[in-house]
Amino acid sequence: MTWAGGGGGHYGGGSWSANSGANLPFGGIPAELQSGVDKLLATEPVHGEPKAGFTHRAAEAEQARLTLRSLLVSHWRLGLIAVLSMISVSVFTQAGPRLIDEAISRGMGEHRSFGVVLVISMVFLATVVISALAQWAQVAATGRLAARVMYRLRVRVFTHLQRLGLDYYTDEKAGVIMTRMTSDIENMQQLLQDGLAQFIVQAMTMAVITAMLFSMNVTLAWITIVLIVPALVALSVWFHGAAERGYARVRDGITAVLTDLSESLHGVRVVVAHNRQHRNIVHHRNVVGEYRDANDYTATINAIYGPGTQTVGYLAQAALLAIGAYMMAHNRLGPGELVAFFLYLNRFYAPIQLMVQQYNLYQQGQSSIRKLRTLLAQAPSVRESPEATVLPPIRGEIAFEDVTFGYDPARPVLRELNLRIAAGETVAFVGVTGAGKSTIAKLVTRFYDPTAGRVLIDGHDLRDVGVHSLRSQLGVVPQESFLFAGSIRDNICFADPDASDEQVWDAVRAVGLADVVERLPGGIHAIVHERGLSLSSGERQLVALARAFLARPRVLILDEATSNLDLLSESRIEAALDVLLEARTAILIAHRLTTAMKADRIVVVEHGRVVESGHHDALVSLGGRYAEMFATWSSRANEQAA
Repeated sequence: MTWAGGGGGHYGGGSWSANSGANLPFGGIPAELQSGVDKLLATEPVHGEPKAGFTHRAAEAEQARLTLRSLLVSHWRLGLIAVLSMISVSVFTQAGPRLIDEAISRGMGEHRSFGVVLVISMVFLATVVISALAQWAQVAATGRLAARVMYRLRVRVFTHLQRLGLDYYTDEKAGVIMTRMTSDIENMQQLLQDGLAQFIVQAMTMAVITAMLFSMNVTLAWITIVLIVPALVALSVWFHGAAERGYARVRDGITAVLTDLSESLHGVRVVVAHNRQHRNIVHHRNVVGEYRDANDYTATINAIYGPGTQTVGYLAQAALLAIGAYMMAHNRLGPGELVAFFLYLNRFYAPIQLMVQQYNLYQQGQSSIRKLRTLLAQAPSVRESPEATVLPPIRGEIAFEDVTFGYDPARPVLRELNLRIAAGETVAFVGVTGAGKSTIAKLVTRFYDPTAGRVLIDGHDLRDVGVHSLRSQLGVVPQESFLFAGSIRDNICFADPDASDEQVWDAVRAVGLADVVERLPGGIHAIVHERGLSLSSGERQLVALARAFLARPRVLILDEATSNLDLLSESRIEAALDVLLEARTAILIAHRLTTAMKADRIVVVEHGRVVESGHHDALVSLGGRYAEMFATWSSRANEQAA
């Protein structure tokens, strides 16, 4: 479908030159730097075209439930390298205290031997080197794993957002959607790159240390377990529940902050015009305050859990020191064993503290997974049937058969609508605001499906044909044109990026935009800025109309497309509309009756039903609802003329 209200970037390949983009924000590469740039580009590997596709039916892999395991399983080789590296790090970094025990017992006891100490020192050095190499491999593997998983997750979420119906974007706030794509995925990346790896490493380290403690002295090891584990388990169970609630509040808090920020930025002109800055600051302060309270709560529970585990450790160390000294006095424990045991014991608490920190990341990551899982579970309101066929080239006959539809099922907007539009006919829909005019257009483009009845094009039920094959033959010019950051050419060529400059200029001239474009630096390559704010509303609408001219769809829908134009601009495009509408079906949602009078037929919609239908002159002579509207419009036009 040609969406003439939008725009997009189209940036072709090729090498840069000193004059490239001379009229754009990037003015080209200075001549003195060109040779260096050419050398750099010569060494750049060929990446090929990116593999990206889209269908309105989600693949089986995309429909799978999002879990941490499902994210990792497709990259199991990198995961295996990371796990083996973690095991190596855990084992070799904990060899030191045992080697110290051997050095004290065999090289510094009754049979002193410098050679034994030297050999053990060399082994110690080797374990340090191996541990460093294993740690490098772990960081490299987890970094690549996180990057690849997040790449696929971002594309998956973005693709799902493209597939969702318009009702989702109507109901959901833009800031909430941005949070899913930004902070939630960033939390996941931090978890995979740092948090999960460190959590596993510290857990393995505790396992290795525990094994070492039992291999050295079973009695002291059991005393350690009895003194420490019950208290740590109790603290951990409490922290698990409290942290889960706390980080859910944090995620909701940052969502509210981004939502309020997004709304304030998008409505900055209204804010300034109504002098609402102070009130907006107060409201944003309250939103940020709730986010701060959530972070204060998580900081409080961390402040209890971290020092609490340390206190348990210190008390256990004091008790074990007394017990170890008693055993050593009774020749049940050697000095080397006692030193090594306490070195391991000190290392036993460090992983606990690190695991607490990584557990916080884990909780944040799990909270983000739940949010993303909810988003991915959101089913599109308009689904493409598995048996959908490709819609062949259409003539443009449109039929509504007993169509009932409402955005809220309890409050239908259209009621048992029956209407037929002949191929090549231009039909204007008029009526009061909320009568259902724009809803009719949205059903033709299949932005929504009717609650009851059928919408057909050339006899094909729209629910039985592929969405892409349908919308590629339709064109829409909305009331509010949205242009993306980029050039005028990019926005006009949104549906046909391969169009030539001459074709673009033909469209520009056809809608009467040539004078405006010729005045801009760069012509059709002039930048329009984000949302097209560097152009007036009328100029943005003319760009949207030029895009419709360029695309030449079989069915064209103008949803009050001339309502934002002044009389001069409107008069400029009247002749262009005659050319555009020729030999194609057109639906005009008319605000101005001058637009409606150009149609072959006018349909008056009231309370979701067709109450009148016919040519302008026939409807005026009928003396019904349209005649009243025309009389009101004529009197206002005469008053303005006077």
